[in-house]
Amino acid sequence: MLAYFSSLNPAALFRAAPGGIAQGLIWGIMALGVYFTFRILDLADLSVDGSFATGGAVSIMLIINGWNPELSLAVAFLCGVLAGLVTGFLHTKLGIPAILAGILTQISLYSINLNIMGKANQAINVSKTVLRITSNATYLWRTIGIAAVCCLVLMCLLYCYLGTENGCAFRATGNNASMSRAQGINTDRMKRIGLALSNGLVALSGGMLAQYQGFADVNMGRGAIVIGLAAVIIGEVIGEIFFGKQMNYFLRLTFTVIGGVIYYLVYVLVLWLKFPANDMKLLTAIVVAVFLAVPYLQDRRKTSFRHAGLMGKKEGGGSGC
Repeated sequence: MLAYFSSLNPAALFRAAPGGIAQGLIWGIMALGVYFTFRILDLADLSVDGSFATGGAVSIMLIINGWNPELSLAVAFLCGVLAGLVTGFLHTKLGIPAILAGILTQISLYSINLNIMGKANQAINVSKTVLRITSNATYLWRTIGIAAVCCLVLMCLLYCYLGTENGCAFRATGNNASMSRAQGINTDRMKRIGLALSNGLVALSGGMLAQYQGFADVNMGRGAIVIGLAAVIIGEVIGEIFFGKQMNYFLRLTFTVIGGVIYYLVYVLVLWLKFPANDMKLLTAIVVAVFLAVPYLQDRRKTSFRHAGLMGKKEGGGSGC
């Protein structure tokens, strides 16, 4: 045990932390997309695993063909929007349950991504391509700054959208679809908008991550939904601790991104502790399960204490009579 702890180098953890922050911010954009469908629209969209890889594949292939890296991200976003519209069409027009529609889109995107890249993975020559988002240690803090600014801009745009008339209809659809339809809201259209916007953000995140790591892989989106949910749940739990019921939508979006950063810092810590890389998915599931259980256990504890207090008052009142 002593030999194990002596083998851990705190300086190595400090050097790895900026990389974790950069990846956490990039994945935080994907978590914003997951938050839109999972929390606001109340839909389980599993197509994000495919659209994440689509964003990476489109961005890398466009860069290989001489496109500007920033412009390739805009195209990746649009491709994600199209993927979300397909899921929305399957769900709203063909009556396929949302979770199955997402799975069908995800499976279809696997083949589409292979056709986009021509093979399972494609890499760019990072020494000949000027990338503003890169894992190069020399420019890592610049990458963090760019990713943070992108997150801030997207959070502001999403918050402003939620305050519009269309955004209110969107939120109402997630809260109570039946009542929204009774009020004349086209809930099917709101679902398509939400799925399109969500997958667009996911694809944008995939394109940024592909540029960060210098390559795209057909399997790079595998498990993305789990990471997105982990970021959303971690952010919610931490946000509730600090702000409680005062959490507005902007704070929720902010803590969603923070949740992504915390998740990847935990990831870096686990790797620094020399846990097997093959166990990372298991550890991810454990982290998500713990943060999911925290609100439930807190409510149960408060309820049990309140119940015990009421029982005590009743017993005390009975003895006084």
